[in-house]
Amino acid sequence: MDYAIREMREEEYPLLKDFLYEAIFVPPGTEPPPRSILERSELQVYIAGFGRGICDRAWAAEADGRVIGAVWTRIMEDYGHIDEQTPSLAIAVFAPWRGRGVGMALMQRMFSALEKSGYGRVSLSVQKANAALHLYRRLGFLVIRESGEEYIMEKRLETETHTVL
Repeated sequence: MDYAIREMREEEYPLLKDFLYEAIFVPPGTEPPPRSILERSELQVYIAGFGRGICDRAWAAEADGRVIGAVWTRIMEDYGHIDEQTPSLAIAVFAPWRGRGVGMALMQRMFSALEKSGYGRVSLSVQKANAALHLYRRLGFLVIRESGEEYIMEKRLETETHTVL
């Protein structure tokens, strides 16, 4: 099936809650957490008031008129926070679409948008056992910190100017 990558529309921002839940790493053989986990403050930082921050950006992958994946950034005190000039990235693709290049296409579109806005890098956090770690490494993310079961990773963007617009 074909899909298209496009900027997420403001009226679609509530979908980020579904994608945030989808982004929670569940080790094989364990039960997914209840959806109520999304009410925790450390997870609300990813979605509460999305669209109001200077670096709040979101891209959607769409197939057959349905959003099947999303990538979004904001400067926030999340698990992958580096500093106040570096946006943190979150991404999720619904299970039937994983392994088809959707995540890579979403990330590349976001990198391009961030570069055009003058950002010099982007960060994320990922559990060490998460299969997405391989995607992040292929896309040029490097581990800059390690804590318990997680890596904090950053990707340097190719922009020559680092002035945030």
